Amino acid sequence: MASNLLLDIAWTHVTTRVRQTLVGMAGVAMGVGFTIMMAGLMQGSQIDFLRQLVDTMPHVTVQDERRTAPPQPADQEYGAVQMSNVANVNARPGIRYPESVMASLRSWIPGDVAPSVKTTAIIDHGGRIGVTLVGIDPRQEIKVSKLASQMREGQITDLSRAPNAIIIGQALAEKLAVKPGNTVALIGGEGTEISSTVAGIFRSGLKRVDEGQIYALIGTAQVMMGQNGIINELRLRLNDPLSAENIASEVEGQTGYKSVSWEEANSDLLSSFAVRDFIVLTVMGAMLLTSSFATYNIISTITNEKRQDIAIMKSLGMRESSVRRIFIIEAAIIGVVGILFGWIMGYLLCYSWSQITIYNTLTGTTVPISIYYSPMHYIVAGGISLLSCTGAAFFPARKATRVHPVEIIRGAS
Repeated sequence: MASNLLLDIAWTHVTTRVRQTLVGMAGVAMGVGFTIMMAGLMQGSQIDFLRQLVDTMPHVTVQDERRTAPPQPADQEYGAVQMSNVANVNARPGIRYPESVMASLRSWIPGDVAPSVKTTAIIDHGGRIGVTLVGIDPRQEIKVSKLASQMREGQITDLSRAPNAIIIGQALAEKLAVKPGNTVALIGGEGTEISSTVAGIFRSGLKRVDEGQIYALIGTAQVMMGQNGIINELRLRLNDPLSAENIASEVEGQTGYKSVSWEEANSDLLSSFAVRDFIVLTVMGAMLLTSSFATYNIISTITNEKRQDIAIMKSLGMRESSVRRIFIIEAAIIGVVGILFGWIMGYLLCYSWSQITIYNTLTGTTVPISIYYSPMHYIVAGGISLLSCTGAAFFPARKATRVHPVEIIRGAS
């Protein structure tokens, strides 16, 4: 019964001053709506970038090296002196028995694995440019990368239809002014030079890949290295990219070879995203805090105008806590209604932004703005806003209810 009385009084206060109430609700709604929009924009752009990053590289790369040198018998038996920073003048060791290793990995990893040969080369076509040459098996590559769907001209299988064929990035093709069918010179680190045919052009969406990476058959890459039969990388693609770090650790423990997940390979970039997320959360919090000040002003005005009502309620025996609760209920009503309208506003803003496309002058294509829709954005924005509203109402109500009823009535007279 008492709670119904407090709710009736609070509702009467809210509906009496409609203009002030609507201003408070509008402040809450705008704070919640723009917060949801900012969260959707920032997280959407980040997820879109990570998706492009993950699609352009293997989820896990097994390399023909070890994180630490294996212990030698002389070290264990005699404590031999260790030497570091010794130049390795030998050729790349490669992965031993790659077919057996891949068969073992396929038996348990949730995904697939393919061999590759990675080396550096110089591509010469009226100007020399250093690139990373990746030798692949087209039949197996389609299982571990998105290269087949990234082709803009030609197909990945065209590597087998021309002598020493290569696939290059769109940005690199524009820089060299080459098209499919043109011939370029490839120069390897050992001085090996071969004539290659451009069989296709791909576009990954990442400039560093499109400008600095080319693909060829495994045999072509082995010739450029001067090591026939070598496989120096295994490329893994997983059903769940987020499990790459755990899978890489298990693969490294099984094979002994250094296994790098895409998270580890881009740890600097991901750490910058963490800083960006913190900044976004700070901005969102500031927006919600600003909206709570509107509620604070409304409740402060209401409490000042209802000082006589407060005096009457206290003189009739109502406790200070009950009087404070009335104004907190008022703020909660304003906050809840404002949050509901804020959710609608936030969704409409996100939808409006998702319909906007941006023209990319470098590629000549239009790219839509990525928006991430998450119920958590609505829950967090609404929860923080409601907490801010009730907190903003507590302090003016607490100050007003502490004044003695006699002083209020004497001051009014």
